Amino acid sequence: MELAEVNTIAVLGAGNMGHGIAEVAALAGYEVALRDIKEEFVRNGYDQIEWSLGKLAENDRIDEDEADAALDRITPLVDLESAVEDADVVVEAVPERMEIKKEVYQELESYAPDRAIFATNTSSLSVTELSEVTERPERFCGMHFFNPPVRMPLVEVISGAHTDDATLDLIEGLAESIGKTPVRVHKDSPGFIVNRVLVPLMNEAAWIVHEGDATVAEVDSTTKFDMGLPMGSFELADQVGIDVGYHVLEYMHEVLGDAYRPCPLLEEKVDEDDLGKKTGRGFYDYEGGEGARIPSDEGREDVRERLLAVMANEVAGLVENEVADASSIDRAVQLGAGFPDGPAKMADEAGLDSLVERLDGLHEETGEPRYEAVELLRELAESGASFYGEDGGTAGVGAASALDFETLRVEREGRVGHVVIDRPHRMNTISAELIDELAAAIDYLESDDETRAILLTGEGDRAFSAGADVQSMAAGGADPLATVELSRKGQQVFGELEACDLPVVAGIDGYCLGGGMELATCADLRVASERSEFGQPEHNLGLMPGWGGTQRLRHIVGEGRAKEIIFTAERFDAETMERFGFVNEVVGNDELADRAMELATDLANGPPIAQKYTKRAMLKGRDDTDAGLEIESQAFGHLVGTEDLMEGVTAFTSDREPEFEGK
Repeated sequence: MELAEVNTIAVLGAGNMGHGIAEVAALAGYEVALRDIKEEFVRNGYDQIEWSLGKLAENDRIDEDEADAALDRITPLVDLESAVEDADVVVEAVPERMEIKKEVYQELESYAPDRAIFATNTSSLSVTELSEVTERPERFCGMHFFNPPVRMPLVEVISGAHTDDATLDLIEGLAESIGKTPVRVHKDSPGFIVNRVLVPLMNEAAWIVHEGDATVAEVDSTTKFDMGLPMGSFELADQVGIDVGYHVLEYMHEVLGDAYRPCPLLEEKVDEDDLGKKTGRGFYDYEGGEGARIPSDEGREDVRERLLAVMANEVAGLVENEVADASSIDRAVQLGAGFPDGPAKMADEAGLDSLVERLDGLHEETGEPRYEAVELLRELAESGASFYGEDGGTAGVGAASALDFETLRVEREGRVGHVVIDRPHRMNTISAELIDELAAAIDYLESDDETRAILLTGEGDRAFSAGADVQSMAAGGADPLATVELSRKGQQVFGELEACDLPVVAGIDGYCLGGGMELATCADLRVASERSEFGQPEHNLGLMPGWGGTQRLRHIVGEGRAKEIIFTAERFDAETMERFGFVNEVVGNDELADRAMELATDLANGPPIAQKYTKRAMLKGRDDTDAGLEIESQAFGHLVGTEDLMEGVTAFTSDREPEFEGK
């Protein structure tokens, strides 16, 4: 079966995951049968979908007609045969218990068409073992969504021992068709990628506290502020549910051995039914207390090294066992867990030799098997290599090419160099690394004779860029001198974009805030979708724009408007920003991508020499009109002798479009 032949998807289980999967499938145009074992369960799931679609429409993510059409595509059912008899793909999302899932597949097999592919949404259980309950193990795989499916971009596509490549290709294509980013898990291994990294990290955090080596506050301060992770380890456990991580650990312990023995501290919380937010109390008190109030200044270097070492060991184990390569692991953890950088990259930056030394010390001190360094990790450390180094290419990652960036994608479409801020897991926020890569991208595109214009966009439809990545910056410590240098670096690189000889178009979809708006300010033209929001919120944080916003914005909208935007720190819609003169054109949400590329293509077909000197004259004339006029007159004289002028005149008299060559 080909992806084009998939029309109907059956989702088994109408709980949080099931109804979310059904919603994203219906939004993508698929007919969906949503099934659960009781009418009240399936009705509640259907109502949740209706509510969610309403919120998406209310927030201009979709229009009301799209919401109504998606809801109409969903049929709530209790009878299993009716739910699956016409299904092309069945996605099972029932409770995470092996015996429950096996019972479902045994019954499902008798009703589903022979052509149907089965995909389990399990977060950790064996795909192979589940597939062997069916008569179609080659057409059975894992399709692990992350909660909530409507918002989270990642889908882990997991191969069982019997899964054929055609099944994996189809499910990857299906994930992409519903707007998700698939990451393939090549071998069926407990926890797959994201949970295989996160759950042992949570377990190690618990062991650190259980053994009296640090407090909950110190561990969470370390993970959230020193390592720059989205949440503290215990904060995350409370958010997800301590029992969820504990049960995954139990399964890992059963299959993989004593290295994954759950910490007694976790077991105590589960036994006492203190499971986190859902029960009102976990590692933090959400009823009588203040919840997860994490100090920013109690992080400890020894805790950081210990957690990084354990995390690096898990990455090496996944790579060594050919579950996934380092780049896939990093991408999955960034998309599925919101890490600012992937665990392999974090380990490289910490130094694999020091992390192995840390593991060896812990193993010698405690004898615990979880500190035994994986052979690949030791080999890389002893050879001075890394997951991403040249030698580390043996770990599944090759050396980066000139355009192989971590935070950006650079693609040329015709004469347009398309730069995509590729951090959707972080709302395309701007990190120090992104600034460095943007500088390299600008240099490359300016030196490329085939590129005649630049289009700058953000990955996904939620944000062009939501501003500076403050968590990543906080992880480096609040050093005023380092922050000054970061401000200067951003000002310089953004200035290079503004002053580059190529015309620059910013295609803005979603949030364009703070540093993201400062970046957009450097474009020559800005086109935005109707749902876009703009603002400089720095004053709400006790800060000020630091990447040129106090200077460049006033040249576009005037000093009065610039002060209004910065001092009020308010959000402004696209139409208002068009009225202010910041946005050149507002288009429908679905039209943004095409219109931005069309505009960039039009500029790419313009006269490059005239464009270059026009930009230089206007930029120079901001602060010195006479200097700008001098550049204008000199350039005007130079242009008279160019082949582009002759081509322009000839095309005009011949009533055709000119073909400028920059000569």
